[in-house]
Amino acid sequence: MARIAGVDVPADKQVWVSLQYIYGIGRSLSLRIIDKAGVEPATRVKDLAEEDLNRLREVIDREFRVEGDLRKEVNLNIKRLMDIGSYRGLRHRHNLPVRGQRTRTNARTRRGQRKTVAGRGQRRGMTKK
Repeated sequence: MARIAGVDVPADKQVWVSLQYIYGIGRSLSLRIIDKAGVEPATRVKDLAEEDLNRLREVIDREFRVEGDLRKEVNLNIKRLMDIGSYRGLRHRHNLPVRGQRTRTNARTRRGQRKTVAGRGQRRGMTKK
């Protein structure tokens, strides 16, 4: 495995796919990095020369914010939103969807497991006391 930006990228995959294992690099950014480094995208990582790997590392370090720095920036942005008390910050604080999704149904991924509440249930055919 080759180590790029502090991540062991898989050696048996093509370069453009392997770069996507780094946090902050997706498909289009991966292809752009490979183009700037002058590496063939279809080459397997294990077949790359050491100088090719060094060029890839250099391009990523010089031009892009990835891994720890990017994670830190994202977390600081979320913390800033919570500190200023914005709507998005409150949604983050209460662990609810931030981008306008509905929560009456769905939103289970963000809200977590269902919590059963006493006194709720099927009340259709019941008569009032």
